[in-house]
Amino acid sequence: AVDEHGEERVGEMVREWTFLRTLMDDAEMVLAKSDLGIAARYAALAGEVGERLFPRIEAEHRLVVDLMLRLKGAEGLLEGDPTLRRSIRLRNPYVDPMSELQVDLLRRWRRTDRKDEELYRALLATAHGIAEGLQNTG
Repeated sequence: AVDEHGEERVGEMVREWTFLRTLMDDAEMVLAKSDLGIAARYAALAGEVGERLFPRIEAEHRLVVDLMLRLKGAEGLLEGDPTLRRSIRLRNPYVDPMSELQVDLLRRWRRTDRKDEELYRALLATAHGIAEGLQNTG
């Protein structure tokens, strides 16, 4: 956890240091593209391990988003970049179904002991489609 004085200092650094500001902007973009609902479906594929770890991932995500917003003095992610925020919102209806399909394909492929070549090719196609749709964080 970062105390109030530490947050203040980091906030100054973000404003004054181009490298850190760019790093924060990139992290903010990745956070904005993340979808915990879909992440939960992937985590479910890991069974008990996913059930145990996903709540921690979800909590950490929330902490990082909250800290990011405080450091940037913003109320929402990508508040300073409405064009990117809109672009992500418009892409999600196309990327989300591919992610849902990929979860289903992974589940089915695992049932074949990872031997079904057609399912494997379909998985590769979804991985490529998701990466293309997300552009840089797939």
